[in-house]
Amino acid sequence: MVIETVRDTPAHNPSEFDTIVLSIERATDAASESKPSRGSNSVATITLNRPEALNAITVAMLAELRTALDIVSADPSISVVVITGAGRAFSAGVDLKSLEGAPLDGGAVGDLLDLPAREVSDRILGLEAVVIAKVNGFCFTGALELILMCDVVVAADEAVFGDTHAKWGLRPSWGMSQRLPRAVGPARARYLSYTATTFSGKDAAAWGLAALSVPRANLDTVVADMASSIASHSRGALLAYKDLYRIADSTPMPEGLAYESSTTYPIDDTEIRIAQFR
Repeated sequence: MVIETVRDTPAHNPSEFDTIVLSIERATDAASESKPSRGSNSVATITLNRPEALNAITVAMLAELRTALDIVSADPSISVVVITGAGRAFSAGVDLKSLEGAPLDGGAVGDLLDLPAREVSDRILGLEAVVIAKVNGFCFTGALELILMCDVVVAADEAVFGDTHAKWGLRPSWGMSQRLPRAVGPARARYLSYTATTFSGKDAAAWGLAALSVPRANLDTVVADMASSIASHSRGALLAYKDLYRIADSTPMPEGLAYESSTTYPIDDTEIRIAQFR
């Protein structure tokens, strides 16, 4: 494999990101390190990188995350994106200090954070790649909303999650009230939000928020293997699934079934993949 570290913006600004790290792992042919291997796609990793502040989310971080997602979106070889955190946290949630004393009217963090967060959400949902949230540690409130935007969540058993909006007199505005009930069921979502109780990676997997949890020591290997496996599959088929699951999240089943049967997708590698069975 060849590792390419990307630190520029779509405008090719040479300055480095301050709050994230973006890296891209490209599969290459064994005979040539510069030749992409047949049937394999690239895997990008975006790491929230403020470990001294438990990767707390700032306006700048959201802007850089949006830019990183734009870079990924512009690379058609990338079929999987992993989002994780540096150090012992995925993210402790919003860094309220970044609001510089702005009033939180009605318990809302306001447009300064809400608008870029929604842009990040739109990019994750619309990204032509499978997005995996690799939750390595603390994951609270705004960070929980961030991982709920992703296609797949994999957690360390030892990770600690929580929705603490109510504890601090805040209201959700990045999708918690809509996505958490779909992930864990309405009764448990209400319980978690009303009590602000914390729960583990094992709980997240048992309740359906995470696809699986593994010991923290194994998390990197498990997610790398998963990302590599997904990237080896048909990019067109993966994107079809992403679109169909998006519809399933927001559409009653009869309409969803009709959409599934009537929608066509530009999947161009079917004949190559099934040739041995012809």
